[in-house]
Amino acid sequence: MRVEEILKKLVSFQTVTPNECGIYAWIMDFLGDQFVWERMDCGEVKNLFGYKDFAPTSSKKIHLCFAGHIDVVPAGDGWESDPFEAIVKEGYLYGRGTQDMKGGIAAFLSAISECDLQNCDLIVSVLLTSDEEGEAINGTRFVLEELKKRDFLPDIAIVAEPTSQSKIADAIKVGRRGSINGILEIEGIQGHVAYPQKCLNPIELLGARLGEIAGVNLDEGDEHFEPSKIVVTDIRGGLEVCNVTPSHLRLMFNVRNSTQSDEQTLRSYLERVLEGLSYTLKLTTSSRPFLTQSRFFEILSQSAKKITGYSPSSSTSGGTSDARYFAAYGVEVLELGGLNDRIHAKNERVKIADLEILQKIFLDFLFSVQGGK
Repeated sequence: MRVEEILKKLVSFQTVTPNECGIYAWIMDFLGDQFVWERMDCGEVKNLFGYKDFAPTSSKKIHLCFAGHIDVVPAGDGWESDPFEAIVKEGYLYGRGTQDMKGGIAAFLSAISECDLQNCDLIVSVLLTSDEEGEAINGTRFVLEELKKRDFLPDIAIVAEPTSQSKIADAIKVGRRGSINGILEIEGIQGHVAYPQKCLNPIELLGARLGEIAGVNLDEGDEHFEPSKIVVTDIRGGLEVCNVTPSHLRLMFNVRNSTQSDEQTLRSYLERVLEGLSYTLKLTTSSRPFLTQSRFFEILSQSAKKITGYSPSSSTSGGTSDARYFAAYGVEVLELGGLNDRIHAKNERVKIADLEILQKIFLDFLFSVQGGK
C-alpha cells in the first residue's frame, strides 16, 4: 500500500488525545503476522508495542525501534474540509495529524512493510502511544519502563516527529532542550497610593531586578544548544485600578535549558538576584536536555543524502517530545519527520512527495543499519 493511502487511513481515525478509536487494530492488521504485538495500556492511555526478530539465534542484534504518537490535538474551527477525512489538493494531503505526526508514522509503516530483511541481526519494533499531546506520563514512558523490566529496551529509536524546517529531511534532531517552569511570588502590603509610605509595593520591590530576570541567558550555549534563556510568560498583581497598590505580585516564566544549566543553576541565580526580598519560588523540571552522538546519526544522514541529494543538519531546537524518555532510559534516539509549518493549525497538510521521500529514507536506513540489502 502506498504511503499516501496509509496516511489517509490513519487520518480517518479521530484519535484526539487520549482516544485510540481502533487505529491500533488497523496497524496490526496492516503489518500482519510479521510482528509480535502487545497492547500495553495504562489507565485511559492506549499504547501498542510490536516487534519482529529477524535473527532469533543471533547474539549480536541491534534493536531498532520506530516510535510515534497516534493522538492529535482537537481540530478546531475554520477548516476548508473535514479534518478527519483526508483529501488531496494540488499535491498536498490535508487532515488533522498529517504533519504531527501520522505522516511520519505512515512513512515508517510503509518502509517496514516493504523491507525484506533476512538473517540480518536486527530486531525491528514499533512503539505507539495515544498520550504525547496530553500529559505524556502513561504513554511512551510507561512502555519503556515495562521494556526495561524485560531487558528489551531498544538500542536506537527513530521518532518520526515533524523535524524538517524548510524542505523534507533538512534537519535531524539529535537532542532536545530541557524545560523548567517557574513561579515567583512576592508579598506586599496593600494600600492607598496617596500614602506610599504605609504600603509595601511588590512591583517596586521587583522593579529594578526584573531586568536581571526577563530575557537573561543562564549560559552561553554551545555548538549543539542555544543559550538557556529565562522567558517571562506572565506578570500579574493588583486590582486593576489606579489608586490601590497591590498586596502581591506573581511572575511566571520558563527556561528551555541546555545541558550546561539545570534547575539548581536557575535557583542559585535567582536567589542571588532576589537577595533581601521576601518571596516564594517554585521551580518544576518537566523535561531534561539530552544529546545523542552516535554512528546511527551518520547512517541516517547518509540515507537522507542518498535520497534527497543534500545532507541534513543536526538540531536540538523546538519543544519537548517523547524522544526525551528514550534518552532517559539510555536509548540512543534521533528524530526525523516531515515539515512542521502547520502543526496544530487548521488546514494541516503534508506534501505527498515529501511523504514518499521520507518513506524511502526510512527504508534505506533499515537496510543500511545492518547492510541487509
